[in-house]
Amino acid sequence: MNLETENRMSSRNLSESKRTAELEELLIDAEADDAEVQQGQPGTGRPWLLLLGLILVALNLRPALSSMAPLLSEVSKSLGLSASQAGLLTTLPVLCLGLFAPLAPVLARRFGAERVVLGILLTLAGGIILRSSLGEAGLFAGSVLAGASIGIIGVLLPGIVKRDFARQAGTMTGVYTMALCLGAAMAAGTTVPLSEHFDHSWALGLGFWVIPALAAAIFWLPQVGRKQGAHHVAYRVRGLLRDPLAWQVTLYMGLQSSLAYIVFGWLPSILIGRGLTPTQAGLVLSGSVIIQLVSSLAAPWLATRGKDQRLAIVIVMVLTLAGLFGCLYAPIEGLWGWAVVLGLGQGATFSLALTLIVLRSRDSHVAANLSSMAQGFGYTLASMGPFAVGIVHDWTGGWNAVGWIFGIIGLGAILAGLGAGRALYVQVESEKI
Repeated sequence: MNLETENRMSSRNLSESKRTAELEELLIDAEADDAEVQQGQPGTGRPWLLLLGLILVALNLRPALSSMAPLLSEVSKSLGLSASQAGLLTTLPVLCLGLFAPLAPVLARRFGAERVVLGILLTLAGGIILRSSLGEAGLFAGSVLAGASIGIIGVLLPGIVKRDFARQAGTMTGVYTMALCLGAAMAAGTTVPLSEHFDHSWALGLGFWVIPALAAAIFWLPQVGRKQGAHHVAYRVRGLLRDPLAWQVTLYMGLQSSLAYIVFGWLPSILIGRGLTPTQAGLVLSGSVIIQLVSSLAAPWLATRGKDQRLAIVIVMVLTLAGLFGCLYAPIEGLWGWAVVLGLGQGATFSLALTLIVLRSRDSHVAANLSSMAQGFGYTLASMGPFAVGIVHDWTGGWNAVGWIFGIIGLGAILAGLGAGRALYVQVESEKI
């Protein structure tokens, strides 16, 4: 091997190492771009307490969504909800993820990120209590409040993680993802047994999840009142809404999220319609979410080994669609196998969506703004999927026609992903204000 070849290999290895390091760091920072939001000084003295608080907060970002699905049929029968109303119930929290996310940096500038997280944890607890009481009105109002709370915390928490654990960004990204999946899986698998334990009360089964929300608030309390650092320079990114590549990334984020929230909202009901008990259906959803841990951690690394991400996007979307169609149409004896395929696909599609935000951006400020666009518009688009499932089920009285929704959304995600997966940058740059 001559010297020129060695230099080329060394340069390529350094480039790949730098790219991987940037990816690990930006996957956390890409959800907030307001420098003032992240101006707090890194935690000192008791980092384990901060880490515990972060994990507990992250654990609470999915149970309010996944706990409803296994009980949706029982709740609908109890309150006399139509399938369309049930679809709206699964849609509202997802819609609020997108609509309320832009409030996060505004609130953080005014009150500080740590205080906002604490306050919003309490509103999340209030939403969980509200939807477990006051009948139909409380159910819908509480779902809106819970979804809005999750949307705000979901923007702020990754920025805090990046700031306080900058040297362990890659590891903390994995911890954050695992906490999200674990919270979703726990709620999906245990809400029905909890309701049965409480004399078959769906209200108490749903209301149970106020306990971990309040526990997270207690452990987060020491983070409030930390000293804030000096004023940082803020950046502005213009023209993102006019960039075709930015919209392709946003569409991919929204469409893959739509399938994810259809699974969170409707998969147990679909499986109950196929003959499973609510407990069994909840366990299948829980198991599928747990499997997401594997692919969500592995997919970004594998996707950055090639020249672009188009092949990876097609593969993971095909896995997702195969799992969905298998759960819907295949013989029930092989259900757990299809649930595993679904989990592998959906864990990878979500992590690839985050990865694309980073890889299509020239710097962290562009990535942050692209992430805000992808979340705001993407989650708003995603909310239409669960609603469409409810309408189609209401029209047809069954679940077979829902497969068309899976196919249309999945095909749209593949087409958007083929554009978003190209090795290009969005044609905007950040500038100091």
